[in-house]
Parts: sequence; C-alpha cells; structure tokens
Amino acid sequence: MQFEATLEWKRDGQDFPGQRYSRAHTWRFDGGAVVPASSSPLSVPLPMSDAAAVDPEEALVAAASSCHMLFFLSIAAKRGHTVDSYTDHAIGTLGKNAQGKMAMTRIALRPAIVFAGTAPPGDDELHAIHHEAHDKCYIANTLNCEVVVEAPAA
Repeated sequence: MQFEATLEWKRDGQDFPGQRYSRAHTWRFDGGAVVPASSSPLSVPLPMSDAAAVDPEEALVAAASSCHMLFFLSIAAKRGHTVDSYTDHAIGTLGKNAQGKMAMTRIALRPAIVFAGTAPPGDDELHAIHHEAHDKCYIANTLNCEVVVEAPAA
C-alpha cells in the first residue's frame, strides 16, 4: 500500500536569503481535500508563519489520534459496543530526544467516549480496547516517541 500527498509552496518574490519568506503552503490529498499548512508560529514567528494553517507537528498529533480512534471504533463495534461520540484532546510534546535533537517526544491521547445503551464496556474491557487499538495503530507503530492513552475510566 502507498499513500500520497502533494505539497505546494511558492516564494512569491519574498526575501529568501534573508529568511523573510512565508512558510505557508498547501497540502493536497487524493480525495480532493486541500489543507492550508505552515510552520508553527512557535517555530517561525508571524508573519512568516500562518497561525490559521495546520503545522506539521499538529498534523502528526492529529494523525496519531485519528489512527487510534479508527481502530478503537472498529474494535468496539466487533465487541458489540456502540459508540455515540469520541472526542480526543491529544497533546504532542516537542523536546530534545536521546540524541539531543528536537523531536516529538510524547503524544498523549485523551479520548472521551460516549457509548450508547445500558451496558458500556467496564474499565478492564475499555482498557483492553485501547490497548488493542494502540497495538494496531500504524502511526503509533511508526513513531519513535512515546504514545500514551490517558483515557478516563468508564
């Protein structure tokens, strides 16, 4: 399997050697989605960054969160549980890794899940579903940083 994205950036006459150029660019995906992207204003100050755009660090955190959620939903359905909503306030921490390089050092997933019906999974089963989802998540399996699930008990 392969997955593709197209990235587009243009200088538009800005002062490239002087580092006074916009880091804003566009991500295009095969399904037609077009996402405004930029460096984070935490890394490159405004106006060279676009605070309204998605930055690569946010995208990485969102990808890890989304991957975990998609596996969680599938596993919960297979176990006979109906999920009405799933909200995750995921937080990625950028810091120095063991080699002293800046890297995403931790991603904390904090899902809040609402189940339908009168028999939601208990704490042990909820933990087992999260554990299986984490084990199956392609993104978590790819990353070098710690990815943890800080889900509240049922």
